Amino acid sequence: MTHWTFFHIVMQILRWTLPLLVTVHALVHKRDTASCTGWIGICWIAPVLGTVLYLMFGINRVRRRAQKMVNRHLWEGRDPLAQYRQTVDGDLAPLSKMLGRLTERPLMRGNSITCLHDGDNAYPAMLEAIGQAKTSIILCSYIFRDDEVGQRFAEALVAAKRRGVEVRVLVDGIGSGYFRCGIERRLRREGVACARFMHSVWPWRMPFINLRNHRKILVVDGTIGFMGGLNIGEENMLRLRTKLPVADTHFRLQGPIVHQLAVAFAWDWSFTTGEELEGERYLPEPSPVGDVPMRIVTSGPDTDLEKIEYGMLQAFALARSHIWVMTPYFLPDDRFSTELILAALRGVVIDIVVPRSSNHALIDHARDANLRPFLDAGCRVWMADPPFNHSKLMVVDDEWSFVGSANIDMRSLRLNFEINLEIYDTGVAKDLSTFMQTHRRNRLTHHDLDSLPFLIRMRNSAIRLLLPYL
Repeated sequence: MTHWTFFHIVMQILRWTLPLLVTVHALVHKRDTASCTGWIGICWIAPVLGTVLYLMFGINRVRRRAQKMVNRHLWEGRDPLAQYRQTVDGDLAPLSKMLGRLTERPLMRGNSITCLHDGDNAYPAMLEAIGQAKTSIILCSYIFRDDEVGQRFAEALVAAKRRGVEVRVLVDGIGSGYFRCGIERRLRREGVACARFMHSVWPWRMPFINLRNHRKILVVDGTIGFMGGLNIGEENMLRLRTKLPVADTHFRLQGPIVHQLAVAFAWDWSFTTGEELEGERYLPEPSPVGDVPMRIVTSGPDTDLEKIEYGMLQAFALARSHIWVMTPYFLPDDRFSTELILAALRGVVIDIVVPRSSNHALIDHARDANLRPFLDAGCRVWMADPPFNHSKLMVVDDEWSFVGSANIDMRSLRLNFEINLEIYDTGVAKDLSTFMQTHRRNRLTHHDLDSLPFLIRMRNSAIRLLLPYL
């Protein structure tokens, strides 16, 4: 037998064996029929290349690994949050009940919340809290730049470490720099524990390109928390007048809700490093500071799959009068679009506020090709003027607010690790509604879409086909 004949036999075996193995695995593990069909098709067309791509990006190793941790953050029968559990009456009671069962987190009373717009207002409050820390600081950020703002945070974290505070910092393995993460090197050099979420130079170890930790969390001494959409970087300081400024919204929290926020970070830190953050230093007994009911809702390609989106869908189904949505990227899937359109058709007033131009032109083009069904249903779509606003806000009936890190696109709602906060408070809801109302500048119409040049419409429609990957 010649070498060529042997090689031909091996390739023929691989030609049929590899796609067959991928087909079996996909049929068993893939819930989404489009994804399952796509992977099977690719592997039968290009067996070797398709199988390699499937091994790198098609297998959800995150969920498998997370299931091994599902019982690790327990309190040995003790529930420190029991006395703060809250129930909701009225039209939104089914929403609260559903999210409670879905997240396995109780709705917590006894909280306070302060809205902080842009880095100009949020960063000083965050740095002040870090500067006053006595026991612990935990910080998670998708983007943590090694610029003037990032250095100020690094200096504050290092100073806290030197005075005996336990500091843990988690940054995303892509968002904060894949090949070089200057802030991680700076913090590690100064003795601060800093890790990069799902970062590996070996692609087969983890599908790092697809899955990102998009959460923004800061908890100081287990009693003061910050979360929202704000990354750490100069572009978020509007007074610095950077080339591409980014407006955003962040929230300062106190009360038992901070306990849930800290546990969400502890899960990600343990997932990344294997270290458990437990005890009074990180999770002290909570105390009430206010009267606002809240709950943390996390989502990601692990045990939290699609929970944030399910919360939004249930809220749309229960809406009676008005839905406000403000998002930097608006590329919802069919399920989300259908529920929002059905709400509009039954008479709910829907206002969607998006930036005229975001920091991703391709997403803007795809979005524009995807807006017509919402206009047809009577939704009001508003284009906000610069600077680009990165806030992720939702209000239903001036009673329920949903804020945090999740964008309204398939990547954010299904692939990213996200964290949102649901708030049952009319005062907060009205303040956020007013904020969104001030950003309603130009209402998009059918005429605006129809007047686009033919080639522009074709470009937008073509880019829209990439919606699951944008």
